[in-house]
Amino acid sequence: MESTDLRDLAQRMLDAWTSQDVARVLDCYTDDCVYVDPNTRGPVRGRAAMRRYLERLFAGWQMTWALREAHGYADGSGANVLWRATFARKRDGAAAEIDGMDLVVLRDGRIARNEVAFDRSRLPPETPTPG
Repeated sequence: MESTDLRDLAQRMLDAWTSQDVARVLDCYTDDCVYVDPNTRGPVRGRAAMRRYLERLFAGWQMTWALREAHGYADGSGANVLWRATFARKRDGAAAEIDGMDLVVLRDGRIARNEVAFDRSRLPPETPTPG
């Protein structure tokens, strides 16, 4: 995969996540995708499980993603995508800007495996609910 194509793919993925449009995000992934991030408590397997995860995630957080770098694998099978994101909790507006990275394995132009790494401790701390 050419570096321009790879960068375009990485940008399309991050734009989809920023849109918080579940269908648009799912369009980036294969039917049998495997997704892991610090919040998933293990792998999310397949589009149905990914849909449920995204619906819950997007209900609680407003997120924006900016591409920093994309480094493709020599055989074209994927990339490491470095990003900067803003995570804002919808309930109280508490926000943090965090740098992170996605390991992305591709199949037929879609993401078959996506492992996300970032420091979860940088997310805004939970605030007690009054009452």
